[in-house]
Amino acid sequence: MDIVGIGSEIVECLRIGKMIELHGELFLRQVFTDWEIRYCQSRRHATEHFAGQWAAKEAVARAIGMTLGRSAIWTVLEIRSVPGGKPIVKVGGTAKEIALERGIGDILVSISHCRTYATAYALAIARNKSTGPSTAKPAEPESGPRPAE
Repeated sequence: MDIVGIGSEIVECLRIGKMIELHGELFLRQVFTDWEIRYCQSRRHATEHFAGQWAAKEAVARAIGMTLGRSAIWTVLEIRSVPGGKPIVKVGGTAKEIALERGIGDILVSISHCRTYATAYALAIARNKSTGPSTAKPAEPESGPRPAE
């Protein structure tokens, strides 16, 4: 297993909570996919989960060599939890192009949070040269995720 990139992020949950309070739906739609919004809002401590998703997106972006900012399309990255809680990363748009360019086959991510902070760590793993194209899960930013190709 060859590591192509690593990324980490820590964010104050209160900061994300204030962004949601100040900008509401506009902020949520610019940063999170429909699935992520539904997932976080269904949790008992939604702000902590939104902060965890934020941290995970930042960590993944750093691991693949992508810059997120005001002009970036944050929804090209989607963090989902599968049964058992393991987060998986879906990529689309520019993120997918960068991942393919860099030979990334998978992205592993770990997310933790408490009332005060959320943190995430991501590893971008090189694709196995014998298996061909990337196994990173694609997503369409406008219509939500689609099945892996």
